[in-house]
Amino acid sequence: MSLKEQIKNDIKEAMRAKEITRRDTLRNIQTNIKQIEVDERKELTDAEVEAILAKYLKQREDAKAQFAEAGRDDLVAKEDEEIAIVQSYLPEPMSDEELESALQKIIEAVGAESMKDMGKVMGAAKNTIGSRADGGRINQAVKKLLA
Repeated sequence: MSLKEQIKNDIKEAMRAKEITRRDTLRNIQTNIKQIEVDERKELTDAEVEAILAKYLKQREDAKAQFAEAGRDDLVAKEDEEIAIVQSYLPEPMSDEELESALQKIIEAVGAESMKDMGKVMGAAKNTIGSRADGGRINQAVKKLLA
């Protein structure tokens, strides 16, 4: 079953179980998926759906930080729930050691030698690692390895 189908089925289950937060979160994700499919006139792959989930997760984390800064604990708790729901659909994030090992292989494959080659490494890393590590972590690790 594709990730998109799983989300669709989980929306139905959440509706039956009257899990409002889960239902609304999954509907928001499904809306984002459908919007991209309509705009680009294509069926999304699981990797592309994972990218949408990662982007949605980042938005939720940013919103949580802003709510925490404003002292809105009720909204922070709501964002925590949404973050947990989204994370359940994403693959397990890479550890720092796994990330550095994967990036070392990518650096060797593209023949990167200095910081000038960072763009090549980042492009290849995004395709290879996908949603198992966010761009900021990848960027820091690449800088460390190329320095």
